[in-house]
Amino acid sequence: MIYTTLVNKKNPMKDSFYKKINLVNVKNIEEEEIQVEEQTYQAFLKLQAALKKQNITIGINSAYRSIEKQQEIYQEMIEENKKEFVAEPKTSEHHTGLALDISILPKLDIKEEMSEEEKNELLEDNKKKWFIIHSYLANFGFILRYPEGKEDITGYPYECWHIRYVGEFPAKIIKENNLTLEEYLSSYGCIIAVNKEKNCTSFDVVNEISHLFGIKKVGHTGTLDPMATGVLLVAVGQATKIIELLTAKDKEYVAEAELGVKTDTYDNTGKVLEKVEVPKDLELEKVINSFQKTYLQEVPIYSAVKVNGKKLYDYARENKKVELPKKEVTIKEIELLNYQKDTFQFRALVTKGCYIRSLIHDIGIALKTDAIMTSLKRTKQGNIIIENTYTLNDIRNRKYHSYSIEEVLDYPVITVDDDLEFKVKNGVKIDNTWKVKDKVIIKNKKNRILGIYEVDNRKIKVWKNFN
Repeated sequence: MIYTTLVNKKNPMKDSFYKKINLVNVKNIEEEEIQVEEQTYQAFLKLQAALKKQNITIGINSAYRSIEKQQEIYQEMIEENKKEFVAEPKTSEHHTGLALDISILPKLDIKEEMSEEEKNELLEDNKKKWFIIHSYLANFGFILRYPEGKEDITGYPYECWHIRYVGEFPAKIIKENNLTLEEYLSSYGCIIAVNKEKNCTSFDVVNEISHLFGIKKVGHTGTLDPMATGVLLVAVGQATKIIELLTAKDKEYVAEAELGVKTDTYDNTGKVLEKVEVPKDLELEKVINSFQKTYLQEVPIYSAVKVNGKKLYDYARENKKVELPKKEVTIKEIELLNYQKDTFQFRALVTKGCYIRSLIHDIGIALKTDAIMTSLKRTKQGNIIIENTYTLNDIRNRKYHSYSIEEVLDYPVITVDDDLEFKVKNGVKIDNTWKVKDKVIIKNKKNRILGIYEVDNRKIKVWKNFN
């Protein structure tokens, strides 16, 4: 179940969502039986217990509502000329079971015979309590759904009592960045530098981060084989728009190889095709150094590259012959780090599309023998080094740094005024008064990225719009 599912005036509740809700029966503050989504209720009980230690008691007024019940409420509010305060059926968050209307207990009781000072004192105390409640929400996976000052985004006036469960991970990001759920799902973006572990696919990492953030738009910027470890940059939300730029960044690897062995995958996970005696007195360092060049590298059969719309590894699994494509790659730096008996270790800085398995295979051919990869670690991608990456466990425990788009791109950043902001939002070409040579990141006065522009003769035009 996706706890960040957006339901509002523009995003009606989908019928398929009802099948995913696990509702539990509980009592509200009036001792009436109501229903709440199970995990939401468990989180509420923890929030309630934490606030009790601060001498604040809260209870639930209402939670899950059926479409029929929402129709009744909607009709009543129309009759009272209060239509703007209630959602139409199918557009209410209460249909999800994840939204709660809560109250401070005992309820605020202002009596007519009270002096103005007494009334103000009660109101101020109530205000302080709500402030404390709101400060605790994110620790238990809740957000204030309709915050003050965000009415034009949420479509509803400020409601201090309406909280929404989204999960602890997204809730803390939303709070830290002062976002609404709408803003989080539409405009939030970051890059996570993952230190991928062995026997885990790049797709596994993407799925895990997507689940943690509650955001569907997540992608990696260069596949690492399951046996490989190290730097895997993952783009979240709006940052997925720059994946192609990050994928194009140079990558550095430290690899280990074994001589005298040939497998169908070019590494030690594949089927052994042959073993040969390794020639003596190999000029290994000289051969390795000779690969600091640009050359056409044959793509390995066990790869996701497509030929005639079909992935190469599918041809391999079906034992079908196919002409392997060749791609131009550049080995910018390469050095031998260690050589013992029939194994060696080296470091290489390479361009996009280079397969280290294929590089090792090619080195073996140059040595007039066979060679396979036995381990691989990506130590750098662009300007992100392995020392600045985080394991999935670090990320789960929120012990990580998320990189902004400007941190991972080597482009200048300019801030525009309101007039230029309007033009950028509408994709209008603008004069290149900043003498941009390639691309530039454009932000508004609120430090929000509006887009990335690129040079077009004497002007700059939109390359990616982040609006």
